[in-house]
Amino acid sequence: MAALTMARDTAEIAQGAKYLSLPVKGKTTIYQGSLVVLDAEGYAIPGKKAAGLTAAGRAEETVANAGDDGAVSIRVARGVFVFNNTATAANKVSGKHLLGFCYIEDDQTVTALATGASAAGLVVRVDEGGVAVEMGHTAATSAKSE
Repeated sequence: MAALTMARDTAEIAQGAKYLSLPVKGKTTIYQGSLVVLDAEGYAIPGKKAAGLTAAGRAEETVANAGDDGAVSIRVARGVFVFNNTATAANKVSGKHLLGFCYIEDDQTVTALATGASAAGLVVRVDEGGVAVEMGHTAATSAKSE
């Protein structure tokens, strides 16, 4: 397709696509509040430690897909969410990770350890309450190059 030669009315998705409806992997349960990722086929699954996953956001509902891949969908929010910090002292997310990436340990926990893991998002705060992680928008796409 050629470059524009006149003004274009480019559509905008409502609320900046804060909420996504994603197809859920078959035989999978995702709990409300969990960190949701997309697998290599583009199906939503609970966050887990594995390479090649794409962080999608936080589950807004609990969904159990007892059927085939994509038989049901889940509503996922993008934004800044507080997840647990890893229990492993050497891999804890700390102040030195602010505005850098953290990685998925499981569906409620993040870690500073990138080895064998996928990026959860950008660290925006770390305190005794957990790690505030920016998910979606530029955070997910920027981490793929790491």
